[in-house]
Amino acid sequence: MRSTSLSAGPRRGRRTALAAAGLVAALTLTATACGGTEQDEADAKPGGGTSGAADAGGTGGGEGGPAAGLANRLKEHGIDVDRWKDGGWKDWDRDKWLSEAKDFVNPVIEGLWEPDRMKSAKEADKTVTTKDAAADQGATDPEPAPVEAVAEEKPYHENAAPVGKVFFDSPEGSMVCSGTVVKDVNHPGKSNLVWTAGHCVHAGGSGGWYRNIAFVPSYNDYGKSEAELANATTTEMAPYGTWWADWASTSDQWIKGGSESGGDGAAYDYSVLHVKPEQGGKSLEETVGAALEVDFSAPSATEVSSMGAWGYPAAAPYNGLEMFKCVDRPGRLSLSPSLPTMYRIGCTMTGGSSGGGWFRVVDGETKLVSNTSIGPLENTWLAGPQLGPSAEAMYQNMSKTYGGQ
Repeated sequence: MRSTSLSAGPRRGRRTALAAAGLVAALTLTATACGGTEQDEADAKPGGGTSGAADAGGTGGGEGGPAAGLANRLKEHGIDVDRWKDGGWKDWDRDKWLSEAKDFVNPVIEGLWEPDRMKSAKEADKTVTTKDAAADQGATDPEPAPVEAVAEEKPYHENAAPVGKVFFDSPEGSMVCSGTVVKDVNHPGKSNLVWTAGHCVHAGGSGGWYRNIAFVPSYNDYGKSEAELANATTTEMAPYGTWWADWASTSDQWIKGGSESGGDGAAYDYSVLHVKPEQGGKSLEETVGAALEVDFSAPSATEVSSMGAWGYPAAAPYNGLEMFKCVDRPGRLSLSPSLPTMYRIGCTMTGGSSGGGWFRVVDGETKLVSNTSIGPLENTWLAGPQLGPSAEAMYQNMSKTYGGQ
């Protein structure tokens, strides 16, 4: 079987009704009311897998200069801020495509993500070889039956967890993923952290950091149709504003081993963004009114009765304008005996849902336990990484180092 990660850009390529409804209700209500996996220790070290550069544009659009010291940081990479904002970011010269963890730069370009540009962003599929996807190392459960994705109730801000869309530019054009607002344990009530997939921010071993990375919470909050959005304003598409990633982190394993075929980085395909508003001063959590706790206990799939995946699928038969969800009992997917086991659930969501949060209810509270990473070209299931000690170390480093900024 060939599999594809489910971010969204130009492509060059039933569950029976069980107690799932109860989980869905618990997930939505608790969200709006508001033994770990053994992994490589490389990204568990302080700073491991974490970018060391920030945005360089203040509020962007040329109003005000770069924050102190950041312009010099960009110059170290041979980047002129003004030239970058005027379109210099479109230069994807291999020698200038910054790839190391410390190399992340993402100057704010005010107004870049206007409604038509957001609507035109496409799914950027990646494939996993038949051998990789079929590798049964004794820890892969039978392929799950497809679970038909269900449209989330509108408006999203009243009925769903704080999910949104992650936009970015790659050499192939404008792309889109999904993401979730998560709590910042060191800055309670004022989180600016977004959880998504590693391949939504970094190309892996074959490339570097993507550009113009921004998050739009509750995108198209009322789920309007394409016709209704023909002349939509930015406020209609982005009711809580556009939030630019001024710091980003992903696992060292994804940076070194991630590839268009998933590679050895697939089981570590997660990322945390620290964001700032294109306009405004409140934190993301204060603005949207909710954030989810991340569960790093990496429970065995056999210990969890239900998991739900949320996101904005953009590839046919979906168009990326609405939020969908799937709920299923998770199974295990092993791509290699040397890699952590991934979670897998039945789901028909397509490209664009990558990075979207997987949730479960623990003691009555909805928590993020994984994110969408890969799925088959037939769009019958999704797989996501277990979030253990390495993922927690990455998250803690982002929170402690950049959370209060």
